[in-house]
Amino acid sequence: MNRQALVGAFVLGGIALLVAAFVLFGNFHPFTRTEKAVLVFNGASSGLSVGAPVTFRGVQVGAVDRVVIEYDANTKKAFIPVYITMRPDNIVLAGSNKASMPHLRDLVAQGLRGEMNLRSFVTGSSEIDLDFAPGTPAVLHPDIATVTEIPTKQSTIQAMTQTLQDLPIKQLGDNANTAMIAIQELSEQLDRDLPPLVKSVHETSDQSQAMIMATRDLVEKLQPELMRTLQSVDRLANAGTDQLDARGKELHTLLQTSNDTIARAGKSLNNIDSMTSPRSAERVNLEASLRDLAAAASALRGFAGDVERNPQLLLTGRRQ
Repeated sequence: MNRQALVGAFVLGGIALLVAAFVLFGNFHPFTRTEKAVLVFNGASSGLSVGAPVTFRGVQVGAVDRVVIEYDANTKKAFIPVYITMRPDNIVLAGSNKASMPHLRDLVAQGLRGEMNLRSFVTGSSEIDLDFAPGTPAVLHPDIATVTEIPTKQSTIQAMTQTLQDLPIKQLGDNANTAMIAIQELSEQLDRDLPPLVKSVHETSDQSQAMIMATRDLVEKLQPELMRTLQSVDRLANAGTDQLDARGKELHTLLQTSNDTIARAGKSLNNIDSMTSPRSAERVNLEASLRDLAAAASALRGFAGDVERNPQLLLTGRRQ
């Protein structure tokens, strides 16, 4: 009896340890509320296997139960539903009562979305990451999902992969090949044209250097003559300045004399104007003198006529 009791106790202890291991280290949580959900992916699910963790910003909230391939023969499209077991008790909405834990449908309505990301670059394993993204449209598949569906969004790696797939690799390769051919042709052309060009540059440089030397020699030869010419110009300028200074006084005297002459001429013109004025006394006297002269000339002409007719008048005179 003691041996049987010992064996029974050992078996019960082993079973208890096994259950504790499942509870502590596995996905078996007999006292935690779980919900089933499905995520439908359009792309490949490489590295995703049963038992892969389902995390929410790094915190594990579930595990992958099954990965299935759904192929639609009508649309020729293949979908990959990933069935998971969630423990929504680990997610608590702020301000809500803990007695009423949220359901997956409520979390999906709040914007819960899932994406597939690479878990390890070494092993190539993947995991499901959940996060709230209300801005991402919820694309559901009611024909495929038999349980609560969590909408999916494209992961960063998938976006990069899609971008790389959409790149026109062939066109880029053709453009690169064309560019390499053009570079090779340009290199060959440079190999043909560059030596004559370098030679021409050297010859031009030699000619320029010779011209510079000749110019320098000419400048050195002309420098004394230029200095003498500048000195002559300087002396001429000084002489011109002296002459202008000497003639300045004469010009001043000439201008003063001219001004005086012009003033006198102005006075003479004023006198002549006053004399020729109809009301001036000089003009009246002048007109009277002219009348007297005219009368005397008339009498003289009469006397001359009488003498011409009778010359004796010069001796006897006129008789009264």
